[in-house]
Amino acid sequence: MSAREWIGKDFYRELGVSSDATADEIKKAYRKLAKENHPDANAGNAEAEKKFKAVSEAYGVLSDTSKRKEYDEARRLFGSGGPGGFGFPGAGGGSGGFDVGDIFGQAGQQQGGFGGLGDILGGLFGRRGAAGATANRPQRGSDVETDVRIDFVEAVKGATLPLRLSSPATCSTCGGNGAKPGTSPRTCATCQGSGLVSRSQGAFAFSEPCRDCRGRGTIIDDPCPECAGEGISTRTRTLTVRIPPGVADDQRIRLAGQGEPGRGGAQPGDLYVRVHVAPHAVFGRKDLDLAITVPVSFTELALGGTITVPTLEGKVSLKVPEGTASGRVLRVRGKGIAKRDGSQGDLLVTLQAAIPAKLDDKDREALEAYAEAMADHDPRPEITELLEGR
Repeated sequence: MSAREWIGKDFYRELGVSSDATADEIKKAYRKLAKENHPDANAGNAEAEKKFKAVSEAYGVLSDTSKRKEYDEARRLFGSGGPGGFGFPGAGGGSGGFDVGDIFGQAGQQQGGFGGLGDILGGLFGRRGAAGATANRPQRGSDVETDVRIDFVEAVKGATLPLRLSSPATCSTCGGNGAKPGTSPRTCATCQGSGLVSRSQGAFAFSEPCRDCRGRGTIIDDPCPECAGEGISTRTRTLTVRIPPGVADDQRIRLAGQGEPGRGGAQPGDLYVRVHVAPHAVFGRKDLDLAITVPVSFTELALGGTITVPTLEGKVSLKVPEGTASGRVLRVRGKGIAKRDGSQGDLLVTLQAAIPAKLDDKDREALEAYAEAMADHDPRPEITELLEGR
């Protein structure tokens, strides 16, 4: 895509966010739209596929801090409808001067955007070195993010999962060079492969992307039928993701080099897998500790005893001291989450007095007898003292 087209697009509108949206708001909007329009969920729906590509393109720019800054600067300087002419005498408007669009040319095809307004304006005022350094500069591929859902036990013990993705990748037909198999791109004769040509305009000299090769430095006479000469196509691939033991909900796992392919021979971006952990019916979690609430009877708390408590791998016996209060937490060492680095959590057992919802006559008589026997024992002396003092 040319820089002119890049500026002319409203990426914020594509994602349905304002221009001052935070990174989290942009990410949330993208994830929602990508999920709704994903090709896997909309087989044969051309509109959904088009929308998926549009929001992916928008997110690729707005999620990258440097790209977003360049995009915002360009829109502020030249307006969202694309650049017009520069206001120098003899250099714009209706006097036959140059158009700022010529400076941008099609450089965006080479690097997915442009190398900052400083490079562009530096080239305009004769800084050929600055422009030349960026015209064919390789650009690292964008990072990609996806989501997986696992159950509680998989998060604790770790798991290996297949991950199916539809994302931009190096074209498998042409190997990324953009040319039809059996042919090769040729060096541009106009710029001799540099991607830049020099021009003079009165007192000014500047470099701009070559119009013949659109800043690539090479010309493709017979484009690849799969990627139309871009060297990148959207394809579905399956990866194996290893979830480490002890992964937390909403944690990201980085797969280096599995993101979008780089341009100009640069390294690909990374793939970030965001993990969503389903809650367990019995166990909870706090860092590396597992937590469980165990109902116990009044007599077990008052008289003490031994209870059996489940763990993720079996069961343990736990001694309840005599006179234990409801809500007390007992710790079972080494029965929590174990990580690969050797760190180990514990099992935290919260004892909760179980109150029967209904009592039969025998139970009621026993409790009334107990209440009569304990009549002289005040369970809340501090409160009683406070009330009597008023």
